[in-house]
Amino acid sequence: MSRHVAIVTDSTAYLPPDAMERHGITAVPLTVVLGDQALEEGTEISARSLALALQKRRPVTTSRPSPEVFAATYEAAAEAGARGIVSLHLSAEFSGTYDAALVAAKDAPVPVRVVDTGMVAMALGFCALAAAETAEAGADLDEAVAAAEKRAASTSTYFYVDTLDYLRRGGRIGAAQALLGSALAVKPLLQLDGGRIELLEKVRTASKAIARLEEIVAERAGSGRVDLAVHHLAAPERAERLAERLRERVPGLVDLHVSEVGAVIGAHTGPGLLGAVVSPR
Repeated sequence: MSRHVAIVTDSTAYLPPDAMERHGITAVPLTVVLGDQALEEGTEISARSLALALQKRRPVTTSRPSPEVFAATYEAAAEAGARGIVSLHLSAEFSGTYDAALVAAKDAPVPVRVVDTGMVAMALGFCALAAAETAEAGADLDEAVAAAEKRAASTSTYFYVDTLDYLRRGGRIGAAQALLGSALAVKPLLQLDGGRIELLEKVRTASKAIARLEEIVAERAGSGRVDLAVHHLAAPERAERLAERLRERVPGLVDLHVSEVGAVIGAHTGPGLLGAVVSPR
């Protein structure tokens, strides 16, 4: 853990707990509102509970952390000895988390650089790891920010969903609005582009879509050193099969993380999500 630069992210980074502990990364939780209950992601609601609620068609919404929560996090980092903070967050197109962090940063006791990574899930997590590793090597605040931004610029995220209904209801599908008229007739492959969710390809069946996702990820990974992540919601078998195939197909693979997304992302994608993050070193 760096003694002079602290790394803060949010709960949608879905970093492995051991990696967060090893690098001293703090994740500020977003909130999932399930019926009349407001629950913190990661501590008060699990992905499995969220998937069951969605399958029962219970109303689910999400909300950002408050500026006060960020302020308390920054104060704690300063009290622990940090002389600067890098605060890295999911795309501002998806959430007001970045804006809340900016508000808190203005009155923080040490300089805080708030970064809209344009990423989410382990695409965001890899950015946080890059910043942490750079700071641990003795870099200053600006250099840690630059490392995170460089990682974000090279990272790609692709995913498959069983249905667009959840993305449509949450207003998260951006230019993929063009799909709505034929959503039931296709299985869309989507990607993050400029912090927004965009249509990548239309495929006729789920099996063909998942096979195509594998092809795209393997092609994007190439032969250089690369980290990968495979995410899912209530689809562990799909995720493990994809991960195993990628281990065989990506010669420069360094780390591969397989995990279920948390409740915030799951609320907008629905059960059946299968996603992959490609992050060159």
